[in-house]
Amino acid sequence: MTAAIDPVDLAKRLIACPSVTPEEGGAQALLADVLTGLGFEVHRSLDGEAPDDPVPNLFATRGKEETGGGPHFAFAGHTDVVPPGEGWTGDPFTPEVRGELLYGRGAVDMKGAIAAMVAAAERVSNHDGRLSFIITGDEEGPAVHGTRALMKWMAGRNIRPDMILVGEPTSETRLGDTVKIGRRGSVNMFIDVAGHQSHVAYPHNGDNPIPKLVAIASRLHEMTLDDGHDWFQPSNLEITTVDVANPAHNVIPGTAHMRLNIRFNVHHKGAELVERVERIVAEEAPGSRFEAKISGEAFLTEPGPLSNLVSGAIADVTAVSAALSTSGGTSDARFLHTLCPVVEFGLLNATMHKLDEAVAVDDLNTLADIYTGVLKRAFAA
Repeated sequence: MTAAIDPVDLAKRLIACPSVTPEEGGAQALLADVLTGLGFEVHRSLDGEAPDDPVPNLFATRGKEETGGGPHFAFAGHTDVVPPGEGWTGDPFTPEVRGELLYGRGAVDMKGAIAAMVAAAERVSNHDGRLSFIITGDEEGPAVHGTRALMKWMAGRNIRPDMILVGEPTSETRLGDTVKIGRRGSVNMFIDVAGHQSHVAYPHNGDNPIPKLVAIASRLHEMTLDDGHDWFQPSNLEITTVDVANPAHNVIPGTAHMRLNIRFNVHHKGAELVERVERIVAEEAPGSRFEAKISGEAFLTEPGPLSNLVSGAIADVTAVSAALSTSGGTSDARFLHTLCPVVEFGLLNATMHKLDEAVAVDDLNTLADIYTGVLKRAFAA
């Protein structure tokens, strides 16, 4: 009889894979091997070919969807991690348990959650319906050739889950206290205002772009986007840089640059916000170069069956009453929500992306128990 999967041991093995975006680092090969042993049909490198480097993606599935049968439930996540940086107490890719904590890059975000998902899949092996894993290696990077490529591959095979749980680290102060039911959208904008360089003593020979840029900034600063939403805080525009790159005190610069980001709620679409800002730029500084990149649209999975299912499993295992939230940055749920209801739940997020990232060993085991409860509830429905 095969020994049960230990989520702590599997987390260690995944952490030992140096899978900094977009490197696979052996993480998905390991995951594929383990899931194959659990009866999953595993597909790898799915339409994730980027212009420069291939992006590793993995889709694994077990069971069948039949009329009158169980649902198609999917876990989603990513094996890629951010660069570790300098200053770790130990080697970031040599997992180490010190005291009650497991240290290593990806322990929290999110190899620990993936290990807990796999452990749960082993424990709930006899189920109606279908269980899948949607795993990318491009969540921490551009996120262009990752989950979106996986979704395109799935669509070509008519694969569409009924519900998805993303294992992002959502918990704030204790495991189970927060479940994400939505996320704000995000759009970055880049503005280059052109002028004409000249000597400051001869301003008639130049055209200073800075006053135009200041006028744009002033109008953007005064802009009220909305007053919030039942599940979202008010949308927020932040100017993140203003740059003239002028080392001389006696030269009118030829160009001035600005970058800004808007985090927006479900009152808006990214394209509408882009049009609104672009109109201001055109009015204050005609002929300026304007570029925008929409990272993702805002979405909300209304409280209901899926959030109740996850919250119920959390309460069963921990007696914690989870708060439903839309706070934080973006995740790949911004893409997956177009397939079906999506929620996010995972480990404490206090050390993600930090030096000496670490997860409590007890939390890893408890998360595996909660994910097991989620599957039992999902396939009992």
